[in-house]
Amino acid sequence: MPRPAFGLGIAGLLPFWGLAVLVSIADPALSETALRAQMAYGALILSFLGGVHWGIAAVNRLNAGWLRLGWGVTPSLVAWAALFLPPVWGLCVLVSGFLTAAVIDFRIFTADNATVWFARLRTILSAGAVSALLFTLAISAEF
Repeated sequence: MPRPAFGLGIAGLLPFWGLAVLVSIADPALSETALRAQMAYGALILSFLGGVHWGIAAVNRLNAGWLRLGWGVTPSLVAWAALFLPPVWGLCVLVSGFLTAAVIDFRIFTADNATVWFARLRTILSAGAVSALLFTLAISAEF
């Protein structure tokens, strides 16, 4: 696994966990803002995961089929919809989106020996993101 990918990926978990902690310790107004910020960040990252598939299609036309490109836009649409829901439901949709993306990506990227490192990284990062979202869900059910 390339060190820059691992380091930047782990750094990308900091907003997930920093905002989750802020939701748990801040006053109600700041907690609500942190909760919305975490949902927005989660939506951005989930959208990015779909974009990976468009990048793959861009460099190899054999991967530019309806299934790959269709999946590539799906996380963005799911993430966008989550932002319109009440926080508890939005967090559930984001968790579902991250888990679905992790399973699909793991299957795709472990099929190619050249990208097994990416599947492993995605597993680590998905676990970190989902656990932070679930932590926030557990402490924010009253919003």
